[in-house]
Formats: sequence, structure tokens, C-alpha cells
Amino acid sequence: MSLFKARDWWSVVLGEGEEFDQGCLCVGDVDNSGSGHDKIVVGSYMGLLRIYGPRASSPGSGALAEDQLLEVQLRDPIIQLEVGKFVSCSDLLHLAVLHPRKLSVYAVTATAGNVEHGIQYQLRLVYEHNLQRTACNMTYGPFGGVTGHHFICIQSMDGMLMFFEQESYAFGRFLPGFLLPGPLCYCGRTDTFITVSSARQVESYKYEVLAVATDADEEHERKTSGKRLTADWTLVIGEQALDIVVPTFTSTSSIFVLGERNVYCLKDNGQIRFMKKLEYNPSCFLPYASVSEGTTNLLMGNHNSTLLVYQDVTLKWAAQLSCVPVAVRVANFQDLKGVVVTLSGDGHLQCSYMGTDPSFFMAPRVDAREINYEEVDAEMKALQKIIKEAVRTQERLQDWELGLKCIVCDLTGPGSTSFVMFSVFLNEKYSPADLGGDVTVSYSTPTGVPRVAQCKFTLPLRLVCLPSAPSKNSKYKITIDTNKPPVSLGDIFPEFVEKSEEKEGNVLAFQLIAGSTVTVQASKTSQRYRIQSDTFEDMWLVTKELLQRFDTFFAKQGVKDFRNSFAGPIPLQEYFETVDHHFELRVNAEKYQDLLSERAVQFRAIQRRLLTRFKDKTPAPLQNLDTLMEGTYRQVIALADAAEENRALLCQAFARLRSATHLLITLLSLWQGLSADQTSILEATLLPLLQDTPQLGWEECVDAAVSHLLRTCLSRSPKDQALSLSTSQLSMPKDTARLKKHITLLCDRLGKGGRLSLSSEANVQTPVVMPGQSRMSLGGQRATLIIVFS
Repeated sequence: MSLFKARDWWSVVLGEGEEFDQGCLCVGDVDNSGSGHDKIVVGSYMGLLRIYGPRASSPGSGALAEDQLLEVQLRDPIIQLEVGKFVSCSDLLHLAVLHPRKLSVYAVTATAGNVEHGIQYQLRLVYEHNLQRTACNMTYGPFGGVTGHHFICIQSMDGMLMFFEQESYAFGRFLPGFLLPGPLCYCGRTDTFITVSSARQVESYKYEVLAVATDADEEHERKTSGKRLTADWTLVIGEQALDIVVPTFTSTSSIFVLGERNVYCLKDNGQIRFMKKLEYNPSCFLPYASVSEGTTNLLMGNHNSTLLVYQDVTLKWAAQLSCVPVAVRVANFQDLKGVVVTLSGDGHLQCSYMGTDPSFFMAPRVDAREINYEEVDAEMKALQKIIKEAVRTQERLQDWELGLKCIVCDLTGPGSTSFVMFSVFLNEKYSPADLGGDVTVSYSTPTGVPRVAQCKFTLPLRLVCLPSAPSKNSKYKITIDTNKPPVSLGDIFPEFVEKSEEKEGNVLAFQLIAGSTVTVQASKTSQRYRIQSDTFEDMWLVTKELLQRFDTFFAKQGVKDFRNSFAGPIPLQEYFETVDHHFELRVNAEKYQDLLSERAVQFRAIQRRLLTRFKDKTPAPLQNLDTLMEGTYRQVIALADAAEENRALLCQAFARLRSATHLLITLLSLWQGLSADQTSILEATLLPLLQDTPQLGWEECVDAAVSHLLRTCLSRSPKDQALSLSTSQLSMPKDTARLKKHITLLCDRLGKGGRLSLSSEANVQTPVVMPGQSRMSLGGQRATLIIVFS
């Protein structure tokens, strides 16, 4: 038991499964009670806002029910909370809540009741700002020397500082050379904003310079008027910062920066006052007033669940916490002043004070006894007798020639093999778009160094299709040309050849388990192979397998110059039918969502009417409200069932769209003889998503990617190339006309000699490696996966 512990004065665990971070905690007299007692305001990433007024009856007694003043469920995740004077027509404190796409300012009011527990707290929205960019953090203060009010500055994820003068938006500025957002703080003494850039240097920008710089809302990089934004001073610290705090209580001008391994104290001009190298990983810190003149105390939390107190660079106290703090504050409450408030990432909120917790454990007294040497001698003789008998028994076992052999599969040994059995089954009633999979194995070397090994595998085509009778007439047909004499399809697909089939093997049919029949016909005189089916996308798996087996077959024959080709035309109209079907289901999904929202609003309105009637002492006639409520309920259930059915159809349509897109990419590659790198660019362009989401769909992603290729590497002339990426927000289009036009134009420019290339490093796609699974959703048979560790 540690002697130095943070004494628990009041604590509570916030919800289950919620997440919290540095900006999710603030303290202050948010309800403007005038008593000087602080309240604790906590917000979570789940959107829950809670306000507490701790009043512990006894140390360590925990939270009481009346300590929670307010709990409100907001729609969006809460990134940061601040208490300040954010309303122009009032000198009272208000609560600013930062969401990813919205800034809301609330007034917290308390209505007194007739008894002690009758006080009711309410959260009233004063104003809000909808953000055009995703927010990262914010800071506030009297920007520009304003008195009696606070302005707010929000830093977006793409490096824009957005300034709000209370109810109105002032201006926005982009930070120069921005890559990743860092902590942001305002210094009122110098009227500057301090941050740490991705170049790992502290940067300071004057508010006056920000106000007169080029407006970020009007193409800041291309505008010629206005002044260029430059930093007032910079300081390279060589590490990323976790937090920046500018204390206002100290007489000395100091700026504190918490790094990953060091804490820095800077002057207002950027010079280092002192720094402290840390021997642990810090998680949060907070400067507070010191009793010694010219010094500042620091509360430092780390990932060892320890709270440290420094006076400048000298460690004064260390206390053990029950969890790792992500935010720390100092507050004054009714029963105790100077309480340390800590919040962990999983929602453990604790109010504690420094103290000692001595251990009262005492080792029991050992009773002394005299040694009886005669008993010890007798015990020794008995043990020697047992040992001799055991030796004789072992000798008899050796006479029997008993042999043992132990086999241990050591996974870390070289050349060892492990067999993993897994079942493969078809999860839905449609064919998969790919038969490939990934295996990822994590292990540690004998020295303890972690390693990851990866490999890919492909399941056999026999898992998803069966031999079938050939189809003479089919709706969709494609022809693959080769530069070598025709071969028998029985040699290419030996497992699909039935005994009743002819020996030449120039026709072969594949019946997909959850699809149509695909027929492959080889010409007897020419070097062509026709693939046909009544479903366009079902031809993909057979076409892919045919091309791969051609390469393998001719490689075994020693042929090095074998080549496949496609003479065209590209079946764009057939492909666009699959695109239109997928988009139609997306439109239906939005319609069902809107109808469900309308019926839900109507259902809640009827419920309120009925509750009002039931609570009335002299109830009025229902006027068929119960009938209307039952009908609305049935409509909600019917719409929910229809939306769920449409969702299943949308998943199926997206899988078919992926298969059709794979087939289109393969035909384009064979048509123009694209290299592997160019084919990879085309795949990243036409298949950017593994699945649709409500926020982002396939159509808008592909349209943006194709448009970028048409403006860069596939532009008509080098003068028309645009290297900058579009920053507009992607949204679902009204129809697919624009998308189909761009895809047609892409194929046309490829046919005229255009080639795909990456115009800049910023356009490089990062491959996503999916971990291997022991259970896959494909065909209805069993397979064996062999993983070799070497």
C-alpha cells in the first residue's frame, strides 16, 4: 500500500461505454449563483452533458443523487467545453459547447423550489453557429483588447482559425504550412494565439495580424490582395505537444507547453524560461498559483495513474490515483476549497485532495520454540527411507524399458507449421465480389520484439459455382483475345469437366450458387474466348479466374510472351444499368428515412395529446386519438420493415456493383494494355469504398475521383491540369447523369492514348490492409488454410 495517495473526497462513474478526453471537463460558476462555488461540467463523445455540484457528507462517501444538477443528451459528440462571457447583451457566464460541426452557447439557470431538493436546473440555447469545417478545438478570451466580453476562436481539422464575436461570425484564417492540428491557447497579455504545428515548433500569431491577413473564405491561396499571414515568433521543441496553458494568476509572464517527454515554460517573446525532462508519459497538466513569489506550481498527471506536483522544476509531492487522468482542474466547493478534479478516459470523475493514507498492517508475532533434536533426527531418517524407496522404483521402471516421446508445436521455431480449419459459407443470397482474403499473424521474437506477418490467399472458384449445361443465347457477351493458339477449356478448368462432356472441351458452363449461369466458349479456329451470361456482373468471377488460369497454364508451358486483350467496345451501357439500380436504392433509403422521421414526429405528438387527456381531472373525449395513434404506429412499423428490406437490397446491389466495376476495370486494362500501376490507380478511383455509409456513398466518391483524374493526368493539355484537390464537401447527387458522363469521358480519353499517373505525392492512396479472419462468408463448403511460420 502506497503512503502517498490522493484522498478521495467525492467521485462518480459517468455512464457505461462513454469516452472522454482533454476538453471534456471544465469547472466554474456556470449557473451564476454568486456564491463563488464552482460546478463541474462534463461532456462525452456520446453527446451527454452533465453538471455536478459536489457536496460530500464524509470523505470518500461518493456521489449523492442530488449532486447531479443536470443531465442532457445532445445530438452530436462533445469535443470541448468552456465557461465564459459569450453573450453580448449579458455579463453573466454562459457555457460554450463545441461539436464537430457546430458551436452552441447555453445558459444554465436554476429555479428555486419549496424544499432543499426542489431546485431545478435548465439548459437554454442562446445561439449556435453551424461550422463549414470539422472542428478540432477552441479557445476564448478578450480578443483585440475587448473588455467585459469573450470571443471564441475555433481551429478546424484542415488548419483554419474561425473567429466568432459572440453571436456573429467575424472572419477565418488558414495557418501557413498546416498539416495536422495541435493544441491552441490565447494569451491576453500579448493578444496572441499560441499553437504547436506539425513541424513540432511553437508558433505565436498576433490577433491584429490575423485580422488584417488575407481572408480565408475567398480562395486564400489565389487572392493577391491582403497581407500574408506570418508568425510573430516560433520555437522548435522537437516533439508534439499535448496541451498549452497561459496562466493569468502569476505576476511573471509565462507560457506552459506540455510535450510528450518535456514540459516547457516560455516567456511571452518565445524564449525558454526553463524546461523539465520527464521520466514518464504525461497525460495532462495544469499550472496553478504558488505561495512562493516568482514561482508557479504544476499539477502533472501521467499514464502510471500518478498525480505529481512541481514547483517550477522541483518535485514537491506525488500521489497515486485510481485511474489515468486525461484532464485535471482545481475547483472551490461549498465544503472544501482547492479540490483537485480529475477525469479519466472511461468516465471516472474524482474530486480529491493531497494527503497520506498510512498502513496499519502489522506482521504477526512469531512464537519462539525450542528445537527438539531427537524429533528432527527421526524425521530425517524417515525422509531418507522414502527417497531410497523412490530410487528403487525408478530402477525397476528402467528395467521395463519404458519410453516417452513428447511433440510440442513451437510457433516461434523455424520451419514449424500450424493448420487452421475454418468453414466458408454464403452469408447472403448473392455472389461475392472477390474470393481473396488476408491472413495477419502477430507474434513476438525471443527478444520480445513484436512482429506482424501477412499473406494473401484466394479461395477456389468451385466454392461459389457448380458445373452446368451451357446456355446458347445470353443477354450479355464479352470476347477475350489471346496471342496464342486456342487451348481446351478442360485443361484450364479440369475440376468442372463432367464425364458426359465432349473431349474437345470448347464449351464450359458455370452455375453460380446465388446467381445466373455463365458460359465460356472457346473458338476452334481463332484465338478468342467468349464469356456470356444473362447477368452482367456475374461474368466477373469467371472472367477473372479464366485470365488467371491462362497466365498459369502458359507459364507452365514456358511461354513468356503470352498476352490477353480486349478489342472492345467497352460495355458502358450495361455497366450503367447496375449503377442506376444501386443509386435508386440509395434514393429509396433516404425517402424511407424522411417518412420515418415524419411518422415518428406525428406519433410523439399524438402521445403528448393522449397523456394530456389522461392526466386531466375532467378528461375530455379522445376524439379518435387512440385510433389515429394505432394507425400511425402501424405505419411506423411498416416503414421500418420496408427500410430494412431496402437496406438488404442496397447491400446486395453494392456487392453486384463491385463485381461489375471489377469487370469494367479488367476490360479497360485489357483494352488499352494498362500497366499494374495504372490499373491500381483505376481501381482506387472506381472502387474507393468497401461499403456504403449514410454519410458517404459510392457515387459521390467516384465522381470526385474521376473528376480529379480528368483535371490532372487525363486533361486535354498540360495547361489545363489542376494539381489542387477539391475541398468541397461530398454529398449525394440528385441523379447519376454527371457521374455517367465523367466515366464515359474517362474511357474516351483512355482510348485516345491518355495514361493514368499520380500528379503529386498528396494524391497517393494509402492501401487498407484488412486483418485475416477465421470465418469467412463465401461458399457453402469447407476449406483448409495452412499458415507456415518460418
